[in-house]
Parts: sequence; structure tokens; C-alpha cells
Amino acid sequence: MKPIQIQDPKEEDKDKELKKRMSRIKHKIIVMSGKGGVGKTSVSVNLSYTLALTGRDVGLVDIDLHGPNIAKMLGVEGEGFTGSERGIEPVRVLPTLKAASISFAAASPDMPIVWRGPLKMSAIRQFLEEINWGDLDFLIVDSPPGTGDEPLSACQLIPDVSGAVIVTTPQDVSILDARKSVFFARQLNIPVLGIVENMSGFVCPHCGKETPIFKKGGGEKAAKDLGVPFLGRIPFEPELVEMADRGLPFVKSRAGSPSAKAFEGIVRNIVTSLRT
Repeated sequence: MKPIQIQDPKEEDKDKELKKRMSRIKHKIIVMSGKGGVGKTSVSVNLSYTLALTGRDVGLVDIDLHGPNIAKMLGVEGEGFTGSERGIEPVRVLPTLKAASISFAAASPDMPIVWRGPLKMSAIRQFLEEINWGDLDFLIVDSPPGTGDEPLSACQLIPDVSGAVIVTTPQDVSILDARKSVFFARQLNIPVLGIVENMSGFVCPHCGKETPIFKKGGGEKAAKDLGVPFLGRIPFEPELVEMADRGLPFVKSRAGSPSAKAFEGIVRNIVTSLRT
């Protein structure tokens, strides 16, 4: 006979509050990558920004606790959380875009987060449960690379995750790790919205010619092999690095560029898949 497990009343109240907060959000999307350096945060930031520019109410939460970068890339570095009777207030980036990151609570941008699993899960719970997200059309969760504590905690804490977006580059080593992220999502019964192939060809800033310096087509082939949607490919443009360092999401600062147009198509594919 299995022992009866009695939940702490305080924990039960927390679960109710978390579910209440999350019930006000239509779509919860987790952005993942099998390995670092593939541009996952860039995709998360520009996905959120594109959705917000279309008039949708969007939240972006950075659960990469050891390497939080969304504040820098959104141009709100140095901002901090504020409190209200409704909870912790996220940082307002646009009228339709709010953000939360551990960097908004850090005493210094150079201060490392030296935490083990339980503390990390507690912080992620706070982001979801205590932050006043309000009514949102989308909550985008930017997770760290891999399939460890942070993405697992987010997937277990968020009720009814709408789906996962997997970011990769065309290289074989990146594709290998991206496949692990797909199987991770499937093990947790989370729909895979699709794979994004980032850095898919270098666009020369002088002649406009595209060169596949990191190969090309690996993400699309992986999507086909795994039976998941291919959301699109984003070429690499040197100017995008400068824009990210200046806190200017490229879908706004370089609207009309090959990368911005590619991203708009990816967003359309995600929105369409969520409607079906």
C-alpha cells in the first residue's frame, strides 16, 4: 500500500496562485536548444518583439539564470523589478511587451548566480507565480541550453504548455543536440511547434550574396526525419550582432532585411500552428 502524501497547505496555496496567474495567458511557449551558441535567446527576443509589434500582449521570461541576456538584447539593461499590491511588476519594454529576468534583481551585472537545482526551481516558480503578468496572448520562456533543471522546472510548473520551439544551426553537432530537445519535449507530452534553423547562410553586407559557412538545410532535414514542423531558416547577417549589443531587436531596427523577413515568416508559422 502506497503511503498517503499530504501536501503542505502553504504549497497548495502557491499552486493555486501559480495556476491562477497562468490561466490568464493564452499561449505558453518554451524556446529551447540542445547546445549553446545557436542564437536561442536572439530567437526568443525577436519572437516576442514580433508578436508584440502585431498588437498582441506578450511576456518574455528569461530562465537562463546563469547567463541572462534578454535585458541587454531588449535595451532595458539596468532596469529593475518594482512591487505593487498585485505582485512583482515585470519590466515594460513596449506597451505590449513585458519582460522578467534574474538580471533585474541582481545587485551587479557581474555577479554570478551560484545555485543548485532547488534554488533554481524556486526562482523559476517566483517568475511564474509572483510576477504580475496580467492577461497575455503569449508568454515566451527563454530557457538555457540542454535538458537540465531550468527547462524541466518550467515545463513541470507551467500548466498546459502550448509547445516548444527548438533552435539549431545547420551543423551536425548542433542537429544532434537539437534532436535531444525534441525527444525531451515528447517525454513531457509537450507539443513540438517546430525547429528553427538559425545562422543558415552568411549574407555579405556588400554584395548581398549568401554563403553557407555553417552548412545549410540541417535543421530542415532533422525536422523531416523527426516528423515535426520546420518553421524556417534565419540567415546570418553581421549587423545583427551589433544590433543585439545595442539592445535593438533586428525585427524592428532592420525591418525588411532578409533575417527580419525570415523571422516574420517563422512567427506566422507558429501562430498558424496554434490555431489548428
